[in-house]
Amino acid sequence: MVMPTKHINFSQSLLGFGSYLLSKLIHPISIDDLWHEYQKDFQAEKYAAAQSFDNLILTLIFLFSVGTIKEKNGLLIKCN
Repeated sequence: MVMPTKHINFSQSLLGFGSYLLSKLIHPISIDDLWHEYQKDFQAEKYAAAQSFDNLILTLIFLFSVGTIKEKNGLLIKCN
């Protein structure tokens, strides 16, 4: 599920979800606000795959572990 496969497309994978989340980190944002942004985009069909809140957390852990995001004062920030 982390990587796309023959049966899982990019938007369904955590890697694809991570790229979407990074595009939303233009400014510092809380996890709750990021989740609401995703739900709004999914309902407006701006993101193709349904993701759970658990997948959001797993994806954020992945992004943090590879050094692309950090947390400061309860907000998520994209690293340069």
